[in-house]
Amino acid sequence: MRIVKTPAVCAIAVAFLALIAGAGAYAVQPRPQGLESPRLYVFDCGTLEGDPARFSFKREEMATTDMSVACYLVVHPNGALMWDTGAVPDKEVTSENQRARHHIVLTNTERYVTLAKSLKSQLAEAGYAPADIRYVAMSHYHYDHTANTNDFASATWLVRQVERDTMFADKPPDNLLRATFDRLRNSKTVIIETDDYDVFGDGSVVIKWAPGHTPGHQVLFVKLAKTGPVLLSGDLYHYPEERTLDRVPTFEFDPGQTRRTRAAIDAFLKKSRAQLWIQHDFMANAALKKGPAFYD
Repeated sequence: MRIVKTPAVCAIAVAFLALIAGAGAYAVQPRPQGLESPRLYVFDCGTLEGDPARFSFKREEMATTDMSVACYLVVHPNGALMWDTGAVPDKEVTSENQRARHHIVLTNTERYVTLAKSLKSQLAEAGYAPADIRYVAMSHYHYDHTANTNDFASATWLVRQVERDTMFADKPPDNLLRATFDRLRNSKTVIIETDDYDVFGDGSVVIKWAPGHTPGHQVLFVKLAKTGPVLLSGDLYHYPEERTLDRVPTFEFDPGQTRRTRAAIDAFLKKSRAQLWIQHDFMANAALKKGPAFYD
């Protein structure tokens, strides 16, 4: 992975800022007390530059081509769940609070992601370190959801067999970076065998099967006492226009299955009255409060 800084900064300044950031960026802060129901933290894991054609759009059909990259921490009285871990590994963040443009090279293409803060520094501000996380789950295996997954190898991995098999296949998909999650190979793992997986056993945090984008793609339902129920989309949608204009990306594992899954999730949203948070929706995500603030 190659990094391009914007704006340009001399090497001495970069080193100095990195030293300052490294000294205290990951100092874990005290956690909010009195947890009686789930809390949801949203972390800013960058902005991904999108290509309209890959999502079956013309530029003029879209409000923006930028996509947010969001990471989420769900804190429950019985433990914490990390959901999606970003597009850029923390080791590539040379200084906190300074935006840098990162060049990500995949097998058959390249992408650019701009971000200012590491995931671990944002976790620390909320009072957590990777070692404090009980469970880790990704919506799916694409590179922009797995960048820091190795940091959570001590957690229990929640995954579907078909997704795991694809992640460690001899010939993996093009938009996967195995080096970002390879340590999960030997992690304690729960293979999810049901459509719905109740993470903590009380119905408040449920992983739902949502295949199509990848073979074992999944979404996350969180029942919040004050905010109300929320469904984190994974990559069921990337842009809100995919819903309003009925478009499916060109790189789905199974486009027909994606359409069927979208219909099923729409029915669930109506029944549960949950808000759909499209994880890559740049403008909607920008309006959400970020950690260490939280939703409860």
